[in-house]
Amino acid sequence: MASSDTGTDAVQGSGTAVKMTLLTLTMMVVGSMVGAGVFSLPSRFAQETGVAGALIAWAIAGTGMLMLAFVFQTLAVRRPDLDAGVYAYAKAGFGEYLGFFSAFGYWASACVGNVTYWVLIMSTIGAVWPALGDGDTVLAIVLSTFGLWAFYLLIRRGVKEAAAINRVVTVAKVVPILVFVILALFCLDTSVFADNFAGADYAGSLFNQVRGTMLATVFVFLGVEGASVYSRHAKRREDIGRATVLGFLSVFAVFASVTIVSYGILPMAEIAELRQPSMAAVLEAAVGTWGMVFVSVGLIISVLGAYLAWTLMAAEVLFVAAKDDDMPRFLRRSNSADVPVPALLMTTALSQVVLVVTLFSDDAFNFALDLTSSLSLIPFLMAAMFAVKIMVRPDELTAGQGRRRDLVVSVVATLYTAFLLFAAGLKFVLVSLIIYAPATILFAMARREQQRQVFSPAELVIFGVSIAGAAVGVIALAAGWISL
Repeated sequence: MASSDTGTDAVQGSGTAVKMTLLTLTMMVVGSMVGAGVFSLPSRFAQETGVAGALIAWAIAGTGMLMLAFVFQTLAVRRPDLDAGVYAYAKAGFGEYLGFFSAFGYWASACVGNVTYWVLIMSTIGAVWPALGDGDTVLAIVLSTFGLWAFYLLIRRGVKEAAAINRVVTVAKVVPILVFVILALFCLDTSVFADNFAGADYAGSLFNQVRGTMLATVFVFLGVEGASVYSRHAKRREDIGRATVLGFLSVFAVFASVTIVSYGILPMAEIAELRQPSMAAVLEAAVGTWGMVFVSVGLIISVLGAYLAWTLMAAEVLFVAAKDDDMPRFLRRSNSADVPVPALLMTTALSQVVLVVTLFSDDAFNFALDLTSSLSLIPFLMAAMFAVKIMVRPDELTAGQGRRRDLVVSVVATLYTAFLLFAAGLKFVLVSLIIYAPATILFAMARREQQRQVFSPAELVIFGVSIAGAAVGVIALAAGWISL
């Protein structure tokens, strides 16, 4: 492949990985984070909390996710031998089976997250085309299916082309969000804002209000690890950490601003009842119909860009796991454009399955959003715990200046991620295990290909726990104790 002036350079030679600059890696992070979640924030927050709770939630989420971003920065520098970020860190710290779980969970999270994008696009168009409903009708599923496979064909052309498109789309989609914040500030009604400050009666205690928003904040921050996932494509290793922190700081203020200014436009109870994308409805209330149209167009551009970035990252995780013999060998194949086609095909196929499942969900968008967040938490927790482990017991790779600071950051990130699992609640932990447990088939296939014993004694215990949790989840769904 020839080099490009778009910010991505390739080394000559068939199958050689494309090299990305700091700008491109940062755009991958921003492009991954700014997707469907930001456009749903007003309603998602208003369903749970008022202004006070939102400020506390963003302070906790911002601090926690910044610590997690620092963890990825630290690991990129102190363990430059590890590629594909989340998956590689779990494997190095806790063994092959938990590394496999991390890789699969991160991948499955991306696939489920991709479904939220199509649901939100169809819901947006559904405001003017009722047959699409809230993005969960048969027609909406059919149209989303066409979109899924069209992107599959696009990404097959190459990482370089897809990354360049992502950078252009990232710029295009940030503009409507910034315009929303500015217009909402001009139209902000201080009396409405004051009435929304403490929250409504239905929101409960301040602690419960903050807890209820946690999964929403996780979803919008997913993608902060985007640069580390693409570490094998970086021109300079240190750019991975820089891109992670730059990307995070670039979008944090925007996300928080979108949430807070919305409380000054409509009463909290009315915002909570808005159809998604609620940002469009808020701006319509502020400036009229053109505001809804403006945000809706921006949303479609944003979501398609995020879908592109997440599909790339999901396929990359499967590919690298297969290269390390933790996934079946067929997933390590790539074409002359450096695209892992079997991994890409499997990614698109799982998104297709989840898309069909949304037909049977009471609230397709929110369910897929929360499940995406829940599936990502175990990989994030293991990455943070790995950072703690190497800071407590440094070796020749991890010793050096700043170790005490990095240890504190890693501990805070671990505690934050553990709190998120608590905030998610038992329902999403059980549903996550229903997805995790059967995936062990892929792990067994990889072990058989290498003529190795499938499980060590410790791995067999972990497998047993995951199967038991999945069984409880299936029973709970069948009995109606939990619902989709």
